[in-house]
Amino acid sequence: MKISKKQRRLRRARRTRAKIHELGMAHLSVHRTPRHIYAQLFDATGARVLATASTVQKQLVQGLKGTGNVEAARAVGRSIAERARAAGIQRVAFDRAGFRYHGRVKALAEAAREGGLEF
Repeated sequence: MKISKKQRRLRRARRTRAKIHELGMAHLSVHRTPRHIYAQLFDATGARVLATASTVQKQLVQGLKGTGNVEAARAVGRSIAERARAAGIQRVAFDRAGFRYHGRVKALAEAAREGGLEF
């Protein structure tokens, strides 16, 4: 039986999340679709969402050309870093949800680092 692309991604995500759970620290989770990118900041237990940012939010995408590009991902990264600092979070584990670390996921992570988050 052939494993689908989504199943491979979810398998990678499961391994990453198990390691993050061992670390016991707040984590920044990223999800992307062809049209949007989403970021959520969870507490150490993973039970509570501390901050969110996505290209669905109107105030975030004002002035951007589109929502499914690298520039939009950078805007989400800057926004989530700002909201994390407001919530008192400085160090996080980066949960890329099985997505490869390039393109929009990489742009979001680098913008979050520039915004003051430490991974």
